[in-house]
Amino acid sequence: MRKTEIKRVHRRKKKHGSTDFTILSPQLKERIATRRNLNFDKKMKNSVSDRSFYIESSDDEDLEKELDNGEDNGNESDSSGLSMNNQNHKQSSSYNTAAWPRSYRKSIDMLGSVPSPSLTRFGSSFLSSSLTRRFTPEAFSTSIIKPLLSTVVDQPQKHASHSHLSLPSRRSSLSVRRDEKDNLAIDSHGLPISSHSSFGQAVANGMNALCGVGLLSTPYAMKEGGWLGISILLIFAVLSFYTGILLRACLDSKPGIETYPDIGQAAFGALGRVLISIVLYVELYASCIEYVILESDNLSTLFPSAHITFGGFKLNAHLLFAIATALAVLPTVWLRDLSILSYISAGGVIASIVVVVCLFWVGVVDNVGFHGTVTPLNLSTLPVALGLYGFCYSGHAVFPNIYSSMGKQSQFPAVLLTCFGICTLMYACVAIMGYLMFGESTLSQYTLNLPGDLVASKIAVWTTVINPFTKYALTISPVAMSLEEFIPPNHPKSHIYSILIRTALVISTLLVGLSIPFFGLVMSLIGSLLTMLVTLILPCACYLRILKEKVPFLQRALCFIVIAIGAVASAFGSYSSLRKIIEKLNG
Repeated sequence: MRKTEIKRVHRRKKKHGSTDFTILSPQLKERIATRRNLNFDKKMKNSVSDRSFYIESSDDEDLEKELDNGEDNGNESDSSGLSMNNQNHKQSSSYNTAAWPRSYRKSIDMLGSVPSPSLTRFGSSFLSSSLTRRFTPEAFSTSIIKPLLSTVVDQPQKHASHSHLSLPSRRSSLSVRRDEKDNLAIDSHGLPISSHSSFGQAVANGMNALCGVGLLSTPYAMKEGGWLGISILLIFAVLSFYTGILLRACLDSKPGIETYPDIGQAAFGALGRVLISIVLYVELYASCIEYVILESDNLSTLFPSAHITFGGFKLNAHLLFAIATALAVLPTVWLRDLSILSYISAGGVIASIVVVVCLFWVGVVDNVGFHGTVTPLNLSTLPVALGLYGFCYSGHAVFPNIYSSMGKQSQFPAVLLTCFGICTLMYACVAIMGYLMFGESTLSQYTLNLPGDLVASKIAVWTTVINPFTKYALTISPVAMSLEEFIPPNHPKSHIYSILIRTALVISTLLVGLSIPFFGLVMSLIGSLLTMLVTLILPCACYLRILKEKVPFLQRALCFIVIAIGAVASAFGSYSSLRKIIEKLNG
């Protein structure tokens, strides 16, 4: 039976120039994967190069010889195909080995995932991210409770090319091959990939990345831009969806591209990888500053008379709660394993729905009403609205990870369409309801406008307060992990240095938040200066650079239009936000 299947493999190989393992029976594939795992383990332990030492039976020896004959004695097309595959493997490995930041994939998976419980190969239950694509030696040893900041040194995967059965793939850093019929994914060592996110999980991950604190400021954005300014939100939604599709094209263009920094490296080399990573990390760092300001504003609204006096120095409610927020999140930032926080922060979508329902309840059931005065267009502050609306679509850093994790990657456009459609509907509804309820008195967070004596108002404020506590550590961890890569491997004080790095990041976000406590203006600056780059400008630039002459004329023209829109919005929005921040600081 096995020899018959092997003959079919060779016939297909002669016809197509490569071996297709999807036509093998599940039993034979399992025997091949099992023997390859045994071979690899013994090679690593004994450094034995003779393949025949590992063959368990005469049947397996026949199978080994047959497959060797198919691989080694093929015609010229087979040899050229193998050479090209090896070249692709070497090329893809350069995206995922020593280039900084090596920790990006893992850290962004933690940030943007909606995890689900699963079982490890060893039978112990642990919390696994739906974006985690494979088991690694580090993942085998991971547990929910870890010592603070245990040092992890990533080792290059040098054994991927040893196996003569591994098939090259777009993800050649994993050398993944998938049986389309059985939906089975196996990595380069024959190990099953831990999980592939379904359509629903991918949508949840995308909404968790898109639907954040920007929702609270959409009424303020409408106040700054006027009624007609809501069209900016719709335009940005369409353009952001389009650039998300461009990111997918970049991921598919070359083997081994899995993350946004990988795309930057493929487009502009090592310098592009570093610069894009810095932009992404600064955006995450700035979001943590927003969390500090958010907590200070809302907690001081709940407890306006809270204060502490030290001698002659008095801490008012804003200062007190900002410092308390930093102290509260500091222990969570020290943790290396953030699986539990991933579970809790995955409720961000639910939290967003809750605050929307509370706003509707206050307006309709509690009879606050929709009677605020409205302005059709406010040109003087329209640039601020550009940044606020742009911030609403700052999820592109996570999209490549979501795409790489999907079991059916052909569904990615539908995932993006669903995420952008739902989130844009929520943003528009909140913007219109909040502006009609509070008019020109709308504050940077509509939770600050809600009447404090209403139950729905308290639910909305407390929901807003709790959510950032779980997201702060997940948001700052990618920045911390990237800085920890500069600590020399096996340094005796690496544990202390890691704690110092993470503590310094928390303290710095606190100091910046206290120095510039203007939630709406800081958000507008982030949206204008950083989100426009990550969401509109860089995807188009990378797409044009990677595909070059393959890009059709109309699509090339559209990319230039998107880049121009992003550049103009970034320039006007950044200037207007900075000017208003300086005015408030001087005033």
